Amino acid sequence: MIPNYQAFMRPFLEVVNAANGKEVKLRDVINQLAERFELSEEERTERLPSGKQAILDNRIGWARTYLTKSGLLETTRRAHFIITERGVQALQDKGAVIDNQYLKQFDEFIAFKDQKNGDSSSQPQEYNAVDSTADQITPDEVLRGAYKQINEALAADILSRTRQVDPAFFEQLLIELLLAMGYGGSGAGMAHTLGKTGDNGVDGVINQDPLGVDQVYIQAKRYAEGNNIGAGEVRDFFGALNLKKAQKGIFITTSDFTSSAIQTAKGLGTRIVLINGKELASLMLRYNIGSRDEDVLYIKKIDEEFFDV
Repeated sequence: MIPNYQAFMRPFLEVVNAANGKEVKLRDVINQLAERFELSEEERTERLPSGKQAILDNRIGWARTYLTKSGLLETTRRAHFIITERGVQALQDKGAVIDNQYLKQFDEFIAFKDQKNGDSSSQPQEYNAVDSTADQITPDEVLRGAYKQINEALAADILSRTRQVDPAFFEQLLIELLLAMGYGGSGAGMAHTLGKTGDNGVDGVINQDPLGVDQVYIQAKRYAEGNNIGAGEVRDFFGALNLKKAQKGIFITTSDFTSSAIQTAKGLGTRIVLINGKELASLMLRYNIGSRDEDVLYIKKIDEEFFDV
């Protein structure tokens, strides 16, 4: 398990201190700490949800930032450091746990935290409660955790609302979603709902080419939570696809699929894709079907090459 960023603070200082006054490269510190904590290759390469940085690099990077802001480390050049006299003194106190609480004795750290957080007295109580627990994770993880929490709540809401719409609206919603995902291209009339008697268990169709030679058929079930799709309904849809000589089918439900239904779909080959309620809500959020972008936040970082002179 990858330690939280505070657990890396003392070991970070110890690695740099062992260089006896010589500068140490950040990547070398990361590699040594990974060895010290006996992290597996999977743990070393596990990435943040954004996929742009390893969790290990992110946490050790924040430990470096806090130690530098507190005056225990000094940046000599891009991604290189030396330990300061204050850092050496911190290590000499063998019983000291070097973490955020320890760093609060330094005015530089207090100034940095105040600048980062703003006036905490003006924040609502809920913010302070979250901030107090956030000391165990990096600010990046706090932000991404909040983002995930917001999206999960929104997904649950959008799924609940989708279950309440009428069947015709639901089928049209799915057509719009698949078009937004890139199925059927952008041409008019490339997709339409069916929903009529005699459609043999198919609710919609998307033409993959202008002539409609290659088509994707859709089966849609607007079911309440717990009313899961069974293997029989998957086999019925497979039969409907055969009647239409169709090669591709998408079975979508606002509930879920039983394990036997999932195994049945796998046994029939790759012709049928199953999308349950959770996946449907996630796709609707991603492609702005029933939702819209309210705000955009950009996470910036230092351009090291700019300052590498």
